[in-house]
Amino acid sequence: MRSCMNEMPVDFTPEEMMTIAAARRFRDGAVYFVGVGLPSIAACLARELHAPDITLVYESGVIGARPSKPPLSIADPELAETATALVSVPEVFNYWLQGGRVDVGVLGAAQIDRLGNLNSTVIGEYSGPKVRLPGAGGAPRIAAHAREIVVIVRHSPKAFVSCLDFVSTSPRGRVTVVTDLGVLDTGAAGGELALTAIHPGVDADRVRAATGWDLVVADGLVEERPATASEISALRALQ
Repeated sequence: MRSCMNEMPVDFTPEEMMTIAAARRFRDGAVYFVGVGLPSIAACLARELHAPDITLVYESGVIGARPSKPPLSIADPELAETATALVSVPEVFNYWLQGGRVDVGVLGAAQIDRLGNLNSTVIGEYSGPKVRLPGAGGAPRIAAHAREIVVIVRHSPKAFVSCLDFVSTSPRGRVTVVTDLGVLDTGAAGGELALTAIHPGVDADRVRAATGWDLVVADGLVEERPATASEISALRALQ
């Protein structure tokens, strides 16, 4: 396990900072229900850097996977090869999720609103959309039963909207959103997303301009620690 403490910051892209900020929020020993893409990249990075004993759960029935690279899909063979157990899809959702055995669900989305509701179904009218997206998959049940949700999404007015084109997923617990500009959280403003951290080189006005509603800025807004050489090296090795 590599240490990323007390290192000099290095050059990094906004997306790399987003992924690293998401990885830092993984707690060692916790159970994470993760999706593919950025959630899995952040999970693999967290395992490499500071959380070797997280348990990763995928909706295909994989429990305790330890992939060396982010999986291409929930059916990636390495997930099964490195898993502690393989169970049926109903068991993942009924026993693990509904049974309260998942600490955090890590998701992506195309749109998000001020309450943390997510759209991963369509952009535009449902009957004649501009873009038809992959759909919610297991996200609604993950969001309903995990103790908290982390969403990883790029920050823009098209993604952070005042009204979703379609409500795919409505989380019931605390929601943390990690973007390429900063971090938002529903725990600081009575259930509404508030800006709690900004990434290096970003100010609150820039985040407000990229948000489709009047964004609340939390008291005690902090700047996320810059990415370090160890974090960047480990992240780039995964890609």
